[in-house]
Amino acid sequence: MPKTFPTHPVPCAAGIGLRSIHISEMLSRRPAAGWLEVHAENYMGQSAAVEALEKLREVYPLSVHGVGLSLGSASGLDRAHLERLRLVCERFQPAIVSEHLAWSVADGAYLNDLLPLRYDDEALTIVSGNIGRLQDTLKRQVFIENLSAYLAFAESSMTEAEFLNELVNRTGCGLLLDVNNVHVSASNLDFDALAFIDALPADAIGEIHLAGHAVNEVDGDVILIDDHGSRVPPAVWSLYAHALRRIGPRPTLIEWDTDVPPLEVLLGEAMWADMLARSIAFGERPEEPPVAVRDSRFETMTLPRRDDASGIRFPALAAIAAVRAACGNCAADHCRRDGHVLH
Repeated sequence: MPKTFPTHPVPCAAGIGLRSIHISEMLSRRPAAGWLEVHAENYMGQSAAVEALEKLREVYPLSVHGVGLSLGSASGLDRAHLERLRLVCERFQPAIVSEHLAWSVADGAYLNDLLPLRYDDEALTIVSGNIGRLQDTLKRQVFIENLSAYLAFAESSMTEAEFLNELVNRTGCGLLLDVNNVHVSASNLDFDALAFIDALPADAIGEIHLAGHAVNEVDGDVILIDDHGSRVPPAVWSLYAHALRRIGPRPTLIEWDTDVPPLEVLLGEAMWADMLARSIAFGERPEEPPVAVRDSRFETMTLPRRDDASGIRFPALAAIAAVRAACGNCAADHCRRDGHVLH
């Protein structure tokens, strides 16, 4: 019988990916973090990490992120792997479940990477069928993440954004917008990252990922590698700001998978994400027109004479009277300019 956890929705705030080197510190400190995300495949067995996650799940909202389902496989989903994912979701009752728009299995061979798809009707039918089976099995909506890419198929008949739009229409899935992946793919494949984000259905985006990447130079060409091994770079922060202005705040994850730094660094990056989101939300707040409120106290108030400012009980009125006394009946430039109407 699975343990019952508090129903914690993932908030529109920044969370961090839970990494093994931080588990002990997370358990002892319980630091402020919007929410946690774990890779499903790390919690499909029984281990000390699984027991630790049960304790953390009592405190933090949780997102489960799959990396091994291979939604693009023409042979369909691996039944055993899908069942293990179902058990993870049943055990930890996450608020969000996500997977990648990618493939990594073919003819029984498992590849240790997430590979891009050819974006055409045939692939759309295959992936839609796999997502439908995934959502039917888990009995919930799943969020699909855009991929980082280093090459494109000449045979593709649609863009990745068009492909994702149609997946949402056909399956009712949500989208996980990985802003770093957009930047990496746009740089490597030379397309407009802003236009990519603008082309996605805003209402379907339920989670955002942020991460760093490596910059490699090969034969004079710059290639970005999505290694999740550094701080979020300025270009990705800028693209994140654009996304927030277009779609509004969303649960946002700081991903860091290689050369994982101390926990404080991850929490610091999450803090920056929260500050940026709040700054944009404040700046985008619609201006409310001033409302004129009648105050009966001023309808009957008589300003004091300029020669009788002494003994006035209200400091502001005393100041006004003093100005009028100083100005006298003058027609000085500053009086006309400032519109003094007390004369």
